[in-house]
Amino acid sequence: MSGQTHTAAGGALSLERLVFFSDAVFAIAITLLVLEIRVPHLPHGSGTEPFVEAMITLIPNFVAFVLSFLVIGRFWITHHALMNHVEAYDPRLLWPNMFYLMVIAFMPFSTALLGNNIGQFGPALFYNLTLLTIALLGRLIVHRIEALDPTSDTLLGEAAGANSVIMGAAFSVMLTFVYPGISQLGMITIPLWIRLFRSGKIR
Repeated sequence: MSGQTHTAAGGALSLERLVFFSDAVFAIAITLLVLEIRVPHLPHGSGTEPFVEAMITLIPNFVAFVLSFLVIGRFWITHHALMNHVEAYDPRLLWPNMFYLMVIAFMPFSTALLGNNIGQFGPALFYNLTLLTIALLGRLIVHRIEALDPTSDTLLGEAAGANSVIMGAAFSVMLTFVYPGISQLGMITIPLWIRLFRSGKIR
């Protein structure tokens, strides 16, 4: 009995550490976004005009920051919801979750690349492919959690959400080949995909 209790306690602790580590990576990644916005140097007494010009120059970086902050926040919300479905620790979750977090941690670089080269095909495609990679790895995590309890249907909503993020990111990738400057708008189609998946119109 004591051995079983110890095993259960150890599993609960491992799951808790997994969740805390994941939250820490999300928090660090979302914080590092702002560090990629370089503070302009203004000579003493330069006046208002150089300040305004410098801030206007930074607008693409601000846009990329807000976009990535919301995107990482959306991925964290999804991850948080998924972990709520995990009732017991399983080592099979470790590596999918680790690769997922690796790409999350890479987001500040993709964001800086996009912000410094706004509207250009290469940086836009690179950024959108980063989003798609995260979405695919998120779906892998859903699959692993489903495998822990194949008889449960409580993950149907999360699976629909994960599939919808994949569709939104894939749509952004496709938009890159049409108009790179607004390709990230593909992510705003996620609620539409969620509705379609949950209604059963697409599977």
